[in-house]
Amino acid sequence: MTGSPATTTLWRPAGPAELELVRESGWRAWPPRLSGQPLFYPVLNEDYAVRIARDWNVKHDGAGYVTRFEIESGFLRRYPVQQAGGRTILELWVPAEELDDFNAHIVGGIAVVHTFR
Repeated sequence: MTGSPATTTLWRPAGPAELELVRESGWRAWPPRLSGQPLFYPVLNEDYAVRIARDWNVKHDGAGYVTRFEIESGFLRRYPVQQAGGRTILELWVPAEELDDFNAHIVGGIAVVHTFR
């Protein structure tokens, strides 16, 4: 009998358009990046995701959402943690061309945990 793989919790701030595409996937996958978006940036802590959704997405998109999801920890080892600012501003940089593979390693679904308007 094999157990479930170890997982890591990630968060992703999203605007309404991206969230609609996640909903259309059945809450199972992130949509392909748009032209000019070479990376997908999930973040490693909820507070950082809240700040982006509340302070950036609301201003630019009229609403911001914080999502949470689990992904296989072993798979994530290929993406070094990037410190994008202060010591708690931590994210992963997933190349756009690897997003399908990234999505295949999500365990369970993608959940909305905060909404800002």
